[in-house]
Amino acid sequence: MDVISNPDVANQAVEPGLSASGQAHEQRAAWVIPGLPTMVGALAALALGIALTATAGSNSGPIVLGIIVICVAGLSFGGFFVVPPNQARVLILFGRYIGSVTQAGWWWCNPFAKKQKVSLRVRNFQSERVKVNDASGNPIEIAAVVVWRIVDTARAVFDVAEYEQFVTVQSETSLRHLASEYPYDDYKQDAISLRANADEVRGSLQAELQSRLRLAGIEILETRLTHLAYAPEIAEVMLRRQQAEAILAARKTMVQGAVSLVQMAVAQLADSDLIELDPERKATMVSNLMVVLSGDHSPTPVINTGSLYT
Repeated sequence: MDVISNPDVANQAVEPGLSASGQAHEQRAAWVIPGLPTMVGALAALALGIALTATAGSNSGPIVLGIIVICVAGLSFGGFFVVPPNQARVLILFGRYIGSVTQAGWWWCNPFAKKQKVSLRVRNFQSERVKVNDASGNPIEIAAVVVWRIVDTARAVFDVAEYEQFVTVQSETSLRHLASEYPYDDYKQDAISLRANADEVRGSLQAELQSRLRLAGIEILETRLTHLAYAPEIAEVMLRRQQAEAILAARKTMVQGAVSLVQMAVAQLADSDLIELDPERKATMVSNLMVVLSGDHSPTPVINTGSLYT
């Protein structure tokens, strides 16, 4: 009969000081046997024990042997268990970790071993909105979603009290730390901000979370910010600041365009014989063009007809 062991063992670096013995647990393959041939053998042994007991007559030797075979066969039925896809079983024998089974199927192991279920499926954690000060000292609200899964069942079960609660606490802690590391907006040039640099912020959050959760045998697949806003008490003030910056940027663009148009107009007039401009008239025309091109409203034209009556 072939012995099947779990081939999917996550090799993680040992984190010292995580267990009572001073060593971190690492997932390893458990010694298990396929369930179907083992069941056939157990049923055959049970039938043999019944036959010995029934046909022994007055001979006590076969009766005792038959009873022993029946007891052993009956006890062996406690070792059967089923592992669904993306599930695992952590086997514990008399308080000692003896291995994990992550391969789906029907298996048999030591009937005295405890078989603890662990899910290997991908899970989502949606954090609550956290209120924290950013790097500039402004209060903001931030929330994130974390996609994770267990890759080391031994660490998840033995090295932390409750791995789901551990993910929750560490995610919120990392989110608070992230918000305090970056400003909400990029008021300085080439500065990384929470609002403008989503990919860099996401990568930083994922890296920090992975370093925190590695000791629990958890892999972070993805992190995303789901909410980012100023706190209500300063939201109106910050909105006016953003509007002022937008108006300033628009004015700068308008002035740059107006200067280019005026330069082009003056150059074309100077190259043509249409009109000859002295420095005073050129300065006046430049001033008038800048007012027309940079103004908020459409200009009202004034026609100078004084030269018709002279």
